[in-house]
Amino acid sequence: MDDATTTLRERLSAVDQQQVLRFFDALDAAGKDKLRKQLLALDLDEIDELAEMHVRHKTPVAIPNDIQPVQMYPQRPHAGQERLYADAIDRGNALLKQGKIGAFLVAGGQGTRLGYDGPKGEFPVTPIKNKPLFRVFAEQLQAWSRDAGRAIPWYIMTSDANDAQTRAFFRQNNHFGLNPEDIFIFQQGMMPAFDMLGHMLLAEKDSLALSPDGHGGSLRALHKSGALADMRKRGVEHLSYFQVDNPLVHCIDPLFLGLHDVTGSEMSSKSIPKAGPLEKVGNFVMADDALQVIEYSDLPEELAKQTNPDGGLKFNAGSIAIHALRVAFVERLNASGKLDLPWHRAEKKVPYVDDKGTPCEPDKPNAVKLEQFVFDAIPLAKNAIVLETDRAEEFSPVKNAEGNDSPATCRRDQIRRAARWLRAARVQVPEKDGEPDATLEISPLLATTEKQLADRNLKLEKVSDGQAVYFDENGADVT
Repeated sequence: MDDATTTLRERLSAVDQQQVLRFFDALDAAGKDKLRKQLLALDLDEIDELAEMHVRHKTPVAIPNDIQPVQMYPQRPHAGQERLYADAIDRGNALLKQGKIGAFLVAGGQGTRLGYDGPKGEFPVTPIKNKPLFRVFAEQLQAWSRDAGRAIPWYIMTSDANDAQTRAFFRQNNHFGLNPEDIFIFQQGMMPAFDMLGHMLLAEKDSLALSPDGHGGSLRALHKSGALADMRKRGVEHLSYFQVDNPLVHCIDPLFLGLHDVTGSEMSSKSIPKAGPLEKVGNFVMADDALQVIEYSDLPEELAKQTNPDGGLKFNAGSIAIHALRVAFVERLNASGKLDLPWHRAEKKVPYVDDKGTPCEPDKPNAVKLEQFVFDAIPLAKNAIVLETDRAEEFSPVKNAEGNDSPATCRRDQIRRAARWLRAARVQVPEKDGEPDATLEISPLLATTEKQLADRNLKLEKVSDGQAVYFDENGADVT
């Protein structure tokens, strides 16, 4: 046995995790190297601490004592806010022209729940051209870069499961017209699954049972990957954060980014009114004098159902995973060498190999997975703010194969938004039973906002019943 393996055994024994090497001596060289690399990537002292705090003992979710509704910046300025909003838009556009904005996409998910075998970002999502999610975002960034007169660097976090495929997909598609030097792809961190006694599980004789460390881990990965260093080199001061499953997202929003900057916020968020009191989205609240998100499963139902005198929900600020982050804030969170965010426990069914090396498929939860959530950084941020936005304008994720949040509902919502934009641009759009009676798609290369489309010289004055019309910078393609 070499000295490195002896040292690793000793380190594992010190934290009562030596069982992960029980098949090690019988592995071939490649298997030994694979397992060794996985173990060396872990902070074993932290693993020991997490196993004790969150696996062997269930740390209860701490619900704050004093929970109040959050005061948000409205979607459109109230009386007296007009100057602030105008200044914010100017600031946001200035930051773009100065190269101080980067885009940050969290794209570690697979398309499994959509019936797609591959990275979710490859999933075809638009109504006419069937553009994959990656292309939808790339065209937005290409358009904003064009208008700003300089490239917006794009930071994309993948996972161990889809990193190679994502990189290949970008190469196969010529990086969707973007300069590959302005695309920084890096992997999310991984965490081992534990059995109920706090021991790390093996998925195979030569591999830990690993899973991503949660979207909160994205803030750690920015540091470890060198992405933060790249931002410093480029002069990027703010990140526009969004997740891969929402094609309606405005990857860049000068108002949002400008408000974030002029208010001195270190982390800002967008919110939508909830569809109902128990909608499965996080809730922005003021709790213990800090802005934070309480998950739908943790907000007491009696609070979730409280109403104002006008009948509206008292707690009506739903989180949609759209944020703006100061680069300096992310650096500060990583300054100690560990990302200072809480860990969340989830009991899951995790396949594993038993002591004889036999693969086991559990029929009930047998393991604990630990994740960190990005919204847990909000209470740590100075001057954190929330901007209310419109669900119909900015939020229609693809999460499920059928039903709510499915490709069908997302395409419907893309068509609805396109119809609103076109009508604002003085194009007649037919309607049937309250829905647009046409299939519509607007390329971001033509317009990234309703106002921008209204300013374009669209030669088409009317869409006919049942038509499919694709609008891009070359005009309207009617089929």
